[in-house]
Amino acid sequence: MDEKILEPTAGQTVGPFFKFGVEFDRMNEVAFPHSPGAIVLGGQVLDGNGHPIPDAIIEIFGADSDGSVPRDRGTLKRDGHSFTGFGRTFTNDEGHYEFWTRNPGATEDGKPPFFAAIVYARGLPNKLHTRVYLPEAIADGQTDSLLDSLSGDERATLVATRTQAGYLEHTFRLQGEKETVFLAY
Repeated sequence: MDEKILEPTAGQTVGPFFKFGVEFDRMNEVAFPHSPGAIVLGGQVLDGNGHPIPDAIIEIFGADSDGSVPRDRGTLKRDGHSFTGFGRTFTNDEGHYEFWTRNPGATEDGKPPFFAAIVYARGLPNKLHTRVYLPEAIADGQTDSLLDSLSGDERATLVATRTQAGYLEHTFRLQGEKETVFLAY
């Protein structure tokens, strides 16, 4: 039997109508704001020249503070108390994004906790996958196979900064100097 092999089609850039079909109420509230353990994870998305990208979409998924993977329903319909682990937000005119979430807890295998992140932006034919690690875990010497495969400068692009308020800041640089390490799947 002759089997026809189909060639994959090329990716297409998204936009300019990002909000249509992807927006839902309180989508950036992975944890209810100001609830026990809630923090802000925020930062900027920058292009290769260091300019803010005003219309990117950021998605995150992370474990709860006890290290468990959330199984509660409610990802697209927030109930005001369940932690779903998933959030989505848009950047503003200054390329800034912000989530209410929790610090992901340590995993059973002792690997450093992180947020899985996806960046969508105009001009990108495919979404970009990356991680955002907690600075304390890296400072304590926790590592995994991804971090072990990177140089010190590359590793630094995946580690958030802790603010005095206990929140997290992280910049996604899509190109150029200090470009964020993105993962291929």
